[in-house]
Amino acid sequence: MDALKRTLIEKAGHDFGFEYTVSETATSLTLGSARHSLHAEIKISDGFFLTELINAKPLLLEELNRDFHIAKQQLACETINQLAAFLKRTAALAHSLPNQAEQNFELSVGSELKTLPTSIKGTEIERLVRQRVGQDTYRKAMLEYWNGSCAVTNVAIPEILRASHAIPWSECKTDAERLDVFNGFLLTANLDALFDKHLISFDRSGIIMVSDTISQSNREYLGLTPNMKLRWLAPEHEQYLKKHRKRFLDL
Repeated sequence: MDALKRTLIEKAGHDFGFEYTVSETATSLTLGSARHSLHAEIKISDGFFLTELINAKPLLLEELNRDFHIAKQQLACETINQLAAFLKRTAALAHSLPNQAEQNFELSVGSELKTLPTSIKGTEIERLVRQRVGQDTYRKAMLEYWNGSCAVTNVAIPEILRASHAIPWSECKTDAERLDVFNGFLLTANLDALFDKHLISFDRSGIIMVSDTISQSNREYLGLTPNMKLRWLAPEHEQYLKKHRKRFLDL
C-alpha cells in the first residue's frame, strides 16, 4: 500500500468515525475508535478498498445491508468516497444500536452525577438528571440510526425532528428499553405529536395508520396521505410497535 492511499484511508477514518490506527502492515491498515468497539481492516486488492469489519455484531451487519452488500463482514469499495460513506454509516450504527446507547448513557450520567452532592442520590433531582441525559442520548442515537432524516418523510432538518417513543419513557421497565433505537422513530414534529397521542401508528409493513377521529380536511392540512410509510422497518421494531398499535386501535 503506497503512502498516498494510506493517508487517504486514515483521513477517511478520522473524519467518519474511526479516528485512530489500531495496527498496520505493508498491505493493510486497521482503524478503530474510542466511541465503539468495531475495528475496520482495510486492504488494497485489485484496485478496490477491501474492508473487513472486526467485532461486528449480526444486527449491525443486517442494518448495513440496507445500503451496502456485505459478504462475510467484507465490502469492496471502488473509491475513497465510497469507503468514507461506508465507514460513516458503520460508525453511526455502532454508536446507536443496542447496547452502545445504553453504555454511553451510563458514562454520561455517571460523569454528571459526580459533579453533584452525594445527598441527591435517590432523590427527584437524580431522577431528572437521568431523564434529561437519557433523552439526549436517545435523540443522538436516533439521529445516527436514521441518518439524520425523518423515518417517514426523509426531511433532514434536525431542529424539527423528534425522537419518538412507541412505549413511553415513563412506562419503560429498564434503561435499555428507554434507549433502544427500535423503541420508536425519528419523526418530524407534527408526526411525532400524532404518534405520541396514538393518532397515527404503523402496520407490520411500515404503512401509516391514521385514526378515524382525524377528518379528511385535517389529514390534508397535516400532509397525511395513505401512501406514507416508514423508510424501513426492522424486525426489532415490532415488539414495541405492536403495543403502540394496540393503543391506537383501542382509541
